[in-house]
Amino acid sequence: MSPRNDLPVSACPDSLAADGRGPIRTRRGLASVITGLREAPSGLLVTALVVGAGAGLGAIVFRWLIVTFTHLFSGHADYSAAGHASNSRLHWLGPWFVLLAPVVGGLLYGPLVQRFAREARGHGVPEVMFAVAQRGGRIAPRVAVVKSLASALCIGSGGSVGREGPIVQIGSALGSSIGQALRLTENRLRVLVACGAAGGIAATFNAPLAGVFFAMELILRDFTAESFGAVVLASVTASVVGRAALGDTAFLQLPAFHVSHPAEYLLYAGLGVLAGAAGVGFTRVLYLVEDLCDWAWRGPEWLRPAVGGLLLGGLLLALPQMYGVGYPVLENAIDGRYLVGFLLLLLVGKALATSLTIGIGGSGGVFAPSLFMGAMAGSAYGIIAHHLVPGLATSPGAYGLVGMGAVFAGAARAPITAVIIMFELTGEYSIILPLMLAIVLATVVSRVLTGDTIYTLKLRRRGVHLDAPEPVNPLATTPVAEVMEPVPPSLPDTTTLEDAARLLVTSEHGVLPVTSSDGRYCGTVTARAAAEALTDSDRPPATIGELAELPTPVIAHDALADALHVLVNTQGTGVPVLGDDKTAVVGWIAHQTILNALRGQDTARRG
Repeated sequence: MSPRNDLPVSACPDSLAADGRGPIRTRRGLASVITGLREAPSGLLVTALVVGAGAGLGAIVFRWLIVTFTHLFSGHADYSAAGHASNSRLHWLGPWFVLLAPVVGGLLYGPLVQRFAREARGHGVPEVMFAVAQRGGRIAPRVAVVKSLASALCIGSGGSVGREGPIVQIGSALGSSIGQALRLTENRLRVLVACGAAGGIAATFNAPLAGVFFAMELILRDFTAESFGAVVLASVTASVVGRAALGDTAFLQLPAFHVSHPAEYLLYAGLGVLAGAAGVGFTRVLYLVEDLCDWAWRGPEWLRPAVGGLLLGGLLLALPQMYGVGYPVLENAIDGRYLVGFLLLLLVGKALATSLTIGIGGSGGVFAPSLFMGAMAGSAYGIIAHHLVPGLATSPGAYGLVGMGAVFAGAARAPITAVIIMFELTGEYSIILPLMLAIVLATVVSRVLTGDTIYTLKLRRRGVHLDAPEPVNPLATTPVAEVMEPVPPSLPDTTTLEDAARLLVTSEHGVLPVTSSDGRYCGTVTARAAAEALTDSDRPPATIGELAELPTPVIAHDALADALHVLVNTQGTGVPVLGDDKTAVVGWIAHQTILNALRGQDTARRG
């Protein structure tokens, strides 16, 4: 017996599968949801919330991977604070195991990056900036997985890099993947990339405000109400997810600091100048070492991290404080546990260790190393200032705290992000005024010394100039008078409808200007209007003047962009060009006129 299809749907659920209406309705419902996410204003906020939650989970997984691999390779939660201790699993090697840890790590992540996602090599943020600026926000989905594993292996095996670059790239890849799956427009795709970056920073460092400004200042590089709202929502969501798993405490636990005398601001200003120069110096060293590694290496790229790992291991053997991110060492420096000479040694050592890690093909960020170097430089500066003017510089550690933000500002030239992120990382508001002063001066010094930042220099070396002026639109700068065509034969307003129809049919553009007996412009008439008047009207007009219409006027000195807008919204393929008094036709312009003008300008540029 054939199934009955005439029963009500509620009475016969199986009929949905039989007649196929259920799957059709499901597909239609899903399509309407996706359309809403693509086009509705609230759709961007919904997707931003999803991206933020995903970035928060990604940050949790990434931090767990770093801890796991650090335990595996070193036997410690953070080997940078362990001195020259041995690996608990390899006692017989003593501290010499650090020679092998970067080699083994390189053998694991080198082939992984080379085979599946070469853009996962390096510090990550420039790749995201490039994707937003040049690729419409498109990032391959596999980047999130490869970057997570490669960076965790690199940091866990001793790579002296940070985790902010990787988590920015991981979150951005997640946002881009979701946007591409929904086939969002490029504008919304870029915003979702920024949402992923903000969410990653917010969850990793428990810094929702810093995540927002990092994404807006460095990734999107503009502030609009729509994008700002979406990025804030993603950052808050990621922060809530991160706090649920990682806790709600300041990232760095530091003692309280304060400014004892107004004259001390002069000392902080001096620190800002030195920190700006240090940030630029770090950028120069980073790319110099990278160039030297490129020049020296002649083997396969997948083997480069392992072979270069021997050099990194030797540096770690001499200076184990360079192992991994090194936040415990940073806190010790600000707490005043190191002498000036050792602080300066750590400063130079971190610059070399980070540069070498990146140069041999490692994967990790440069934000944490810049904070590390800032803490070393600032603490050394504070100790010296305390010895020279003890009554003025009462808290040497405060200079280390300010130096952290100032060196990052000098390297990345992102003053808003530097101020906000230092406040959220430490929870110290008492130091905000000297911090702002030093960061602004560091940014100014950086801008004076170089036109690039630690992020944009990598792109400029590839021929990508993010700060280059936008190309001039020829449609906005070329006046109509330069390209307009001669005026076609005009129709006197006394021309009969039949005669005008014959002339319009044979005209090039299907539209002709109408003029009065004294030559004044009366409007235009299209062939379509004349034909309709002849066939559809019971009492057609006697003369063509009665059909004339006045389109939006195009004046000879108008830009081609304005003329194109009029053409798009006008019947026919051309419009008259009027003189300044708008009473006489001085030329004619059509779509083909503009195309010919653009083609001629393009040929001239190439020639």
